[in-house]
Amino acid sequence: MSIDLIITFLGVFLLLVFSVSQGYFIGFPLGAALVIFLVVMNRRGFPLRTLVAMAWRGSQKSWGVIIILFLVGVVSAAWIAAGTVPAIVYYGLQIIQPRYFIVSGFILTSFVSLLLGTSFGTVGTVGTALMVMARSSGVDVNLMAGAVIAGAYFGDRISPMSSSAHLIATLTKTKIYQNIKHLWQTNLVALGLATAIYLLLSLTTPAATTQQNITAEIAKTFTINPLVTAPAIVILGLAIVQVPVKLSMTISLITALGCSLIYQPYSLLDNLQFLLWGFTLDQNHPLADIVKGRGLVPMLRVVIVVVISTALGGIFLETEIFSSLSNSLKNIKNQNQLFLATLLISIFSCAFGCSQTIGIVMTQQLVEPNYAALEKGNYQLARDLGNTAIVVAPLIPWNIAGLVPAQILLVDAHFIPYAVYLYLLPLVNLRQFSFSKSK
Repeated sequence: MSIDLIITFLGVFLLLVFSVSQGYFIGFPLGAALVIFLVVMNRRGFPLRTLVAMAWRGSQKSWGVIIILFLVGVVSAAWIAAGTVPAIVYYGLQIIQPRYFIVSGFILTSFVSLLLGTSFGTVGTVGTALMVMARSSGVDVNLMAGAVIAGAYFGDRISPMSSSAHLIATLTKTKIYQNIKHLWQTNLVALGLATAIYLLLSLTTPAATTQQNITAEIAKTFTINPLVTAPAIVILGLAIVQVPVKLSMTISLITALGCSLIYQPYSLLDNLQFLLWGFTLDQNHPLADIVKGRGLVPMLRVVIVVVISTALGGIFLETEIFSSLSNSLKNIKNQNQLFLATLLISIFSCAFGCSQTIGIVMTQQLVEPNYAALEKGNYQLARDLGNTAIVVAPLIPWNIAGLVPAQILLVDAHFIPYAVYLYLLPLVNLRQFSFSKSK
C-alpha cells in the first residue's frame, strides 16, 4: 500500500476515533471518509463517475437488510408499548437470586437479546435495570457490565430479529435461519464456559440484595400478565418453523399492537407515534431512562451507517485497495488458517471502522475470495463472520458496539475483561479447528 493511502487511512481512522470518543453520530465521519476516498482515488487515476458507480454497487448490498432494519425499529417500539419488554424485565428480575446475581444477569440478558435481536435495546432495558441493582448491592459494576454486554451480543449472532445477522445473510447471499442453525452448533462450548465462569464469579462476589422498586414501577405503568408476552412467543414460534422473517416480524407487530390496545393505556394514535418516533415515557417518570426504544425514524441512523459503510466497501473492493493484504491471504491452505485470518482481519476492520457494520462488511469483502478458493462456501463464511466480527466489535474500546453500551451502563472500557463470552467464542472455534486438524 502506497504512502498516500496509508496517510489517508490513518487520518480517517483518527477522525472516526475522535468522533466516536466525542459522542458524534458515526454517520458524519463516515460520510466524510467516503468523500475523502473519492477524492484520493480520483487523484490516483480513477474517474469520479466510475468511483461513484463503485460506491453505488457496494451500497446495493445493503438494500435487502434496510426493510429488516425498519421492521426491527417498529417492532421494538411496539413490544414496549404492548408491555412485552416490560413483562420480560418484570418476570426476569423476579427470579434472580442474590447468590447467583451475575450469572443470572448474563442468562437474562442473553435471553432478552435473543428475543429482541438488538444489543443496544437489551442493554437499555434489562441491562440498565441490572446495573441499578448491582450498584446498590455492592457488586463490581465493571463485572456486571461485562456480563450484561456479553449477554446482549449473544442474540446479535443468532436472533432472527438481529440486524447484524440479517446483514451477514445479505452480504453472503445465505438464508438467515440456516445461518442461525450453524451458529448454534458453534456456540454451545463458549456459552457453557462463559456461564461457568459467571457462576464462579457470582459465588465469590454475591449481591447483598436484589430488591428494587423497578418491578413495582413496571407494574404501576404497564399491565403485566402472561398474555402480553404473546408478541415474543409469536416471533420465537414462527422462527422455529422457519417462517420468512419479514412475515413473522409483521405478524408479531400486529400482535403487539393488539396487546397495546387491549391491555395498555395507549390509543391507536399513541401507538402510531411510538412506531414512528420510538417509545418514550414522560421525562419525570422513574422508568423514563430504562423503558424506551427504537421506532422507524431512529433506525434511519443505523440505515445511514449501513449504506455508507457498504458504499465504502464497494470502493475498497473494486479499486483493490487492499490488494497487498488480499495477496498475502492467498497462502492460506486450510480451514484453521482461514478462520484465524478472518479473526485477525475482523479485529483490524472493527478497529479501523469503529462500528460493527463496517467490521462485518470489510471482513466479508476481504476474505470472501479465499472461502471460494478453498471451496468452503458462503455458509461457512457467514458462520465465521458471526463468530468473529460480530463479537469482536464490542471488545474494541472506541468501537460504538462497545462504547455505546458502556455509556448507557455508565462504565468505561474496564468492562472488557469481564465480557468473557465475546472472546471465548472466537478462541473456542479457533481451538476446535486446530484440534480437528491435529486429528
